[in-house]
Amino acid sequence: MGIAGLILGILGAVGSFLPVVVYGAWLFALVGIIISAIAMKKKQGGIAIAGLVLSIVGFVIALPNLICAVACASAANSFGKGIGAW
Repeated sequence: MGIAGLILGILGAVGSFLPVVVYGAWLFALVGIIISAIAMKKKQGGIAIAGLVLSIVGFVIALPNLICAVACASAANSFGKGIGAW
């Protein structure tokens, strides 16, 4: 389980910097946090700690990026619908 948490942490951390992948990166990071926490409880050591750290970093970076991406998409969708729009 420690290796799975590490892989999901890597996917979450790397994916949080990519524009389109950020929509799913937070989910990878969240699942990585859960799996790494379970692996740490089972005493699987350093790999689980690395997975937990990478997952937390990926989640902390991906969540604000996701919020900004959704806000920008919403603003771009409503652009031109204001006063005087045909």
